[in-house]
Amino acid sequence: MSAPAIECRGVYKLFGNPACHDEVIGLLREGRIDRTGAQQRFGCIVAVNDASFAVPRGEIFCIMGLSGSGKSTLIRHINRLIEPTAGEIFIDGRPISGLDAGQLRELRARQIGMVFQNMALLPHRSVIDNAALALELRGDDPQSRRRVAASMLARVGLAGWHDSSPAQLSGGMQQRVGLARALAADPQILLMDEPFSALDPLIRRQLQDEFRQLSTRMGKTTLFITHDLDEAIRIGDRIAIMKDGEICQTGTPAQIVGSPANDYVAEFVRNISRLHLVTAGEIAAPTAEPPTDARRVAPGAPLAEVIDIMAETGAPVAVAAPDGTAGLVTPRDVLRALAGRPQ
Repeated sequence: MSAPAIECRGVYKLFGNPACHDEVIGLLREGRIDRTGAQQRFGCIVAVNDASFAVPRGEIFCIMGLSGSGKSTLIRHINRLIEPTAGEIFIDGRPISGLDAGQLRELRARQIGMVFQNMALLPHRSVIDNAALALELRGDDPQSRRRVAASMLARVGLAGWHDSSPAQLSGGMQQRVGLARALAADPQILLMDEPFSALDPLIRRQLQDEFRQLSTRMGKTTLFITHDLDEAIRIGDRIAIMKDGEICQTGTPAQIVGSPANDYVAEFVRNISRLHLVTAGEIAAPTAEPPTDARRVAPGAPLAEVIDIMAETGAPVAVAAPDGTAGLVTPRDVLRALAGRPQ
């Protein structure tokens, strides 16, 4: 089995009073102190508290949390913009803590691309020269980098804008240039820190959908930071929810919404629609023999499809799995699923 593209093991990040860091981490591990206690007793800010997760190749992994939760601090550890106080980060199974300056530059130039909320495009350079910046910095020849940059601009829908200046572009178009710049170096991993949060809602949703399609098509592994659960659900294959530096829960969108791990997560997901997250197989009750006239669906059929069938037939819906097992979804099951109640 291949190593995950990204893995964090027991990562801590503390700021302030370094002489106390080891003691504070020991107390945190033992559960004898929390984030507030660390600040009051030792003057230490616990930005990340024992974060562990693994991201398989090709997955979009969203880290969601409110301001101050530690999500942006955590993502900056992945390419060593920040050094952890304790713990280890692995890229393709290799610990990055031991990389020297040259190896770290190589990692950032070829393996990892980063996209921020503020694209920081160079105003005196054309769109294509901005898109080619990473290739220029790593020493690619002018003809090659222009060809690659043009290809990436076309992928993000900016063909024909090569010679424009950033000032001539809308906010959404500037975000596309930033994404093209990250993709031009053909990194295996994309780190995205709230890249769409400053955009208008319609443009934001459009870019979310386009990014997911593009990332899947190109096979990129993505760590995506957001404070918006709707965005995380829309984009992510899996989601980690952070609070006070800790990861509260990790799971698929359906797992997060359907089975929140605590009251904090439950409050986040309270108003999230389950129509396209909950599946027929998750709510079906086992049955030896479903009614012969019941319409059949696959276990992965979304709740919205089940409701449409029930509205048409007025009858329960049968679930037929490939292994021969059968289940039945009744109107009661649907109502409980919509209300977020256990089956």
